[in-house]
Amino acid sequence: MTTLSLCIVAVFCAGYLCIALESVTKINKAAIALLMFVLCWTIFMVDPAQYVPSLDPSTVGLTVGGIIEHHLGTTATTLFFLMGAMTIVELVDQNGGFNFVRQTLCTSSKRALLWRICALTFVLSAILDNLTTSIVMVMILRKLVKNHHDRLLYASMVVIAANSGGAFSPIGDVTTIMLWNRNLITAPGVLSEIFIPSLLSMAVPAYIVSLGLKGKLDTHDTACTRSESEVLTDRQRKLIFVLGVGGLVFVPVFKTITHLPPFVGILLVLGVLWTVTEVFYRHLPHTSDKGGTQRRVTNMLSRIDMSTILFFLGILMAVACLETIGALTLLGQGLDVAFQGNHFLVTGIIGVLSSIVDNVPLVAGCMGMYPMAAVGDMAQDGIFWQLLAYCAGVGGSMLIIGSAAGVVVMGLEKITFGWYMKHITWIAFVGYLVGILAYYVQKVVLGF
Repeated sequence: MTTLSLCIVAVFCAGYLCIALESVTKINKAAIALLMFVLCWTIFMVDPAQYVPSLDPSTVGLTVGGIIEHHLGTTATTLFFLMGAMTIVELVDQNGGFNFVRQTLCTSSKRALLWRICALTFVLSAILDNLTTSIVMVMILRKLVKNHHDRLLYASMVVIAANSGGAFSPIGDVTTIMLWNRNLITAPGVLSEIFIPSLLSMAVPAYIVSLGLKGKLDTHDTACTRSESEVLTDRQRKLIFVLGVGGLVFVPVFKTITHLPPFVGILLVLGVLWTVTEVFYRHLPHTSDKGGTQRRVTNMLSRIDMSTILFFLGILMAVACLETIGALTLLGQGLDVAFQGNHFLVTGIIGVLSSIVDNVPLVAGCMGMYPMAAVGDMAQDGIFWQLLAYCAGVGGSMLIIGSAAGVVVMGLEKITFGWYMKHITWIAFVGYLVGILAYYVQKVVLGF
């Protein structure tokens, strides 16, 4: 590698370290990601000719600008998908669409609650996303479980179930969305072949935890009381839930039928849901919250977590720079040599790493390291890409800081890093290994 390439890699590694130490530096990771993006490409411009063959000095700006715009276009498909999905989920939640979840979870048995919350979290995170699902489930747990120690166990299982559920769905996790947008995996392929490993990665830890749960819950008296909306009728709330969640499920079908990018389908669902809610609220006064002011899409758009969107923008564009200079290709070749092309080992280690650092740049880096092949493990829906989706998603459960779901639950329930590592890490690791073994049996032993 040239000196210029080493400088770009050094900037990326330094930024990556700052992102990993966000809790120590107290600097938002989005700010660091944006700086990485700009600095990497600025250094690239010192001598772009060594990376772009036959570069005409008189059109350097146009040529490099075209390269950046190409990567930006690919990145934008993921960002618009996320923005649309975040708005849809927020809209359903704010209008009481998830009220049924609390009613479903109501039980006095500790073990029954564990299995119910794991099952619901697993299913919902595949339809929504693991971050949003985790927030919804923890907020419900606060109303159902008084004992804080019990709640820590349940919240930890929410993290595991959310990450496992997101791994087998093309819309359940940011990493699977990225792989799906690049056509490295297909919705039918990942749903059919990653489902059993993901299910086992949730069920095995749930079984282990359930062995230590006995007796009845000390619940809140009003925990299972039905909560009615002051604005919308029960039928309207159900319609919003069906349109929102059903629309998210419809997105892969829309892509298969039209062959349009997934973000087009998500914007279609948002447009339909936006129109329906505006019809519901149009005859109500706009002067108070009873008129739905706070629940209208126009208001919710201002509450989108833009720091998360900008983080993805910065990190994906910084990784694109590493891809352009050829650094990721060299790294991929090095891993293949070190592990003799064993993709189970390579993706398994990537999964462990995803529990330490953010899985978004890890997966983005892998997409740059390994080109999609026509046949074999690296082909569309090949072993490598499907294992990457599983390992990057489920591997984040091994540490509380290893996933967005874990970080948000850590903040909501004040789970310490040490407590989680002592009580949950080994359980999540067992489930992670069982899932990989199940995939190996499916693909290699049985040849499915």
